[in-house]
Amino acid sequence: METSDLLKRVRQIEIKTRGLSSNIFAGEYHTAFKGRGMTFSEVRAYQYGDDIRSIDWNVTARYNHPYVKIFEEERELTVMLLIDVSASRNFGTVSKLKKNQITEIAAVLAFSAIQNNDKIGVIFFSDRIEKFIPPKKGRTHILHIIRELVDFYPEHKETNISVALQYLTNAIKKRCTCFLISDFMDDHDFEHPLIIANKKHDVVALQLYDRREKILPPVGLMYLTDAETGESVWVDTSDKKVRDEFEAYGIERDKELDRIFKHASVDMASISADEDYVRSLITLFKKRGAGY
Repeated sequence: METSDLLKRVRQIEIKTRGLSSNIFAGEYHTAFKGRGMTFSEVRAYQYGDDIRSIDWNVTARYNHPYVKIFEEERELTVMLLIDVSASRNFGTVSKLKKNQITEIAAVLAFSAIQNNDKIGVIFFSDRIEKFIPPKKGRTHILHIIRELVDFYPEHKETNISVALQYLTNAIKKRCTCFLISDFMDDHDFEHPLIIANKKHDVVALQLYDRREKILPPVGLMYLTDAETGESVWVDTSDKKVRDEFEAYGIERDKELDRIFKHASVDMASISADEDYVRSLITLFKKRGAGY
């Protein structure tokens, strides 16, 4: 992409997503992470109405009088974006490629983090770690992230989510909130690394998909190519049995993903590349806020 075109695209994304994060997501964002960054402050004598779950039993036993722990919410959190840059993100059949939807969503989350005085970092991954942008603050940092989102070209095409989760667990020492953004088209088993990552951090999964990855239209013979492996096959979409089997496979894959996320206690939202992602994100944030 030419430099002038890149800057224009970055500016367009900045204007749109910064406005969304300021006017729509500000309150929801804060609510979604309330209680995730609590740090011990002091102990004091128990007072009527205090939550008995906050009693410090060691201090209580020492002074023979109930004492409670006082916590303060951390003013600064770290937000990490784990972004799938494998070749399947370049697919799109309606108004947007999955890649473009991922870029906008990541930018909204980045601006929301900065406006909440949080640090934001990014891990781009395919079947290996393609690029790591350490968490920082500031508009300049955000624009650097958006430029990479728009114009980053990975060296590899395939997907391995386990690699990204293991890197997150090892590289980020302080507890963070991590948005794992992918279409989750991955033949590797990432359930165990996901469980480990979510015990150390707070992982949120955002699945981006295209409707034609779930349902085939009856348009006759189609030549389909796997963008990640290069394998190709002719498919007769006029055959209802073929279409039904394709749809059934997609349903089973989504059920398995849902099982994995529930088992790992990871919140998840599924967003189509051509839909308005605002409603999905707000619903997710409200759900998380209501759960704390």
